[in-house]
Amino acid sequence: MSTALDKIVAYKVDEVAAIKRERSENDFLSDAKSQSSPRGFSARLTSISDQDENALICEMKRKSPSAGEILPGADPKDIAAQYERGGAACLSVLTDGPSFGGSLEDFAAIRGAVSLPMLRKDFMIDTIQVAEARAHGADAILVILSCTDDALAKDLVQAAQALEMDALIETHDAAEVERALALPSSLIGINNRDLKIMKTDLATSEKLSHLIPEGMDFVSESGISDTGDIVRLRKTGARRFLIGESLMKRDDREVHVRALRAAR
Repeated sequence: MSTALDKIVAYKVDEVAAIKRERSENDFLSDAKSQSSPRGFSARLTSISDQDENALICEMKRKSPSAGEILPGADPKDIAAQYERGGAACLSVLTDGPSFGGSLEDFAAIRGAVSLPMLRKDFMIDTIQVAEARAHGADAILVILSCTDDALAKDLVQAAQALEMDALIETHDAAEVERALALPSSLIGINNRDLKIMKTDLATSEKLSHLIPEGMDFVSESGISDTGDIVRLRKTGARRFLIGESLMKRDDREVHVRALRAAR
């Protein structure tokens, strides 16, 4: 039986094929030269986490397979500005359309409206998507080990680094953490959401965090709603957090981001 992730990857294969019929990777690399230099996604997280504050990657997400429509008609620039005023370290922007309602148009709009480093969050299965991300001003990409083999993951990371972008390596179990440690990126996320069944459990970070060696940059992703969740996850050593759905549902985003950043 195919999983939710299998279905996403299947249509992503079709999307990439369509991109390649229209543009080459070199076309995107040429476009990328007109972008300003990457803004240091990982460095920004570290500058905050080194002060023992919570470095928040706040996300623009219109919908999801698990939650359905989250905020129809959301203004991405307005939401991003609220995150920035609240003290977010970085932004994550969903660019997948069918499952998450995102687009590269959303990404470009936000890129022009805020100064924070930005992660293109999508299901990367080909290096052309990395070049496409930089052509739209991305400072970092997401590499999801649940939908890549080791060779592809390494190619994606190296393609990002060649463009001076960071790569957040996403894991969900012990085997994926081990795989992540062999890749040339120190930024490792533990996704508390199982993308195969779309179930979220903060205990995932608690169970796996000890596998990430000191000196690596651990990001706890998904399922974080309030300051109590931050306090709980800080006990794992986490000082970097990716938060999306819960923030999108709030009316007081700026105030709440400020509270999450300060939570101890």
